[in-house]
Amino acid sequence: MEISQSLLFLRKFFHKPKQIGSIWPSSSFLAKRMVRDVPWDRIHSIAELGSGTGAITSVIQTRTLDSANVFLFEKDKRMKDMLQQEFPTFKCYANALSLTEAIKEEGLTQLDCIISGLPFFNFPKELRSALLDQIVEALRPGGYFIAFQYSLQMRKELSNSFIIEKINFVPINMPPAFVYICRKQ
Repeated sequence: MEISQSLLFLRKFFHKPKQIGSIWPSSSFLAKRMVRDVPWDRIHSIAELGSGTGAITSVIQTRTLDSANVFLFEKDKRMKDMLQQEFPTFKCYANALSLTEAIKEEGLTQLDCIISGLPFFNFPKELRSALLDQIVEALRPGGYFIAFQYSLQMRKELSNSFIIEKINFVPINMPPAFVYICRKQ
């Protein structure tokens, strides 16, 4: 990762810490851990929420089928523009609250997998609930929802909508993170 991307991430964090959630982009260790349990040969549609500077997106790109529909959601305009340039075949959107609308525009009804780097616990409860409702509606039954968080505070809330298959700890990240591997009930 370019140092300029890391500095951009740091600057954005200081400007909007609740939206960005971390001082540094995801490490390669976290990015690889996020995608390890995904059955890539069966994934034809996937969304990444909170794509940031593309640390996880780069790994997704190496794993997806050529025919897969990939949706990226990044609220920060500068980061979204960078993502569009770096991943021109992926569809980029600004707001994860429009997830179901975005996939319908592309002729899909549901996704096979959703990967999230959104800092859910930083968000007000209403926003968090609205985002989780979008995720549940957009994900097919049995589909994967994989999210990293910096604490275990979302465990109970996620277990209301998903089967949490496991939670992995990734210490080599700034800050260390927990990866929730979930399936839609």
